[in-house]
Amino acid sequence: MSLVKVESSEGITTITMARPEKRNALTQELCDGLYDAYRAFEAGDDQVAVLQADGPAFCVGADLMAPPAAMWKAVPHVSHALTKPVIAATQGWVIGGGICLVMTCDLMVSADTTKFMYPEAKVGVFGGLMPGIVSRMPHKVAMELLLLGEEISVKRAYDVGFVNKVVPLGEERAEARRMATVIAQSAPLVIRTLRDFANQTLPRGPAEIFVPERYKLETIANSADRKEGAAAFREKRPAQFKGR
Repeated sequence: MSLVKVESSEGITTITMARPEKRNALTQELCDGLYDAYRAFEAGDDQVAVLQADGPAFCVGADLMAPPAAMWKAVPHVSHALTKPVIAATQGWVIGGGICLVMTCDLMVSADTTKFMYPEAKVGVFGGLMPGIVSRMPHKVAMELLLLGEEISVKRAYDVGFVNKVVPLGEERAEARRMATVIAQSAPLVIRTLRDFANQTLPRGPAEIFVPERYKLETIANSADRKEGAAAFREKRPAQFKGR
């Protein structure tokens, strides 16, 4: 069974993490599934995506029993550049890497059970992306989240502007869908340009800048052209590059 479910209807792509028995803890398989979903969304005709999760928790971060080697693949817009908005719908715990997932979304609707925590300093783990939170909430609140690793309630997250709307548990998906419908029925060129211009004013953390560039290098390193170039060199013949 796939760990990521993808549905499309009425101009909206719904991406659902489906590992509820592990509270959607991030393994490499789950991260890869999200990456594939973002790529398909960007290449498709839908105008907006909703990112949600099955079970009582949205995401408790990396699975410490099987930590992902490339967690960044799970993060919207960082793993694959998106020109269209993503709306997060959360419930229960949003921990560690789970915060990275919602941090880069354009909008967020949270159930009143949502709680945020970043305990990585307490367990000796750091993936590099989280400091970008400083441009998504006030500096000292962000530093409290990063350095103390203590719980931040959904009310406080809403009060500081990290969450757009808080609703009773069970209504978060419907409200995210309502927002998505408004966007899907709006002028796509305007929506995309507004998003692009707004994101150009938003400071990005070092890893947000570095990771996509590193991926470009990994793409070259794993490409058929690289293998062809090496083979041509060994065989002393002109290379036949295909751009793949």
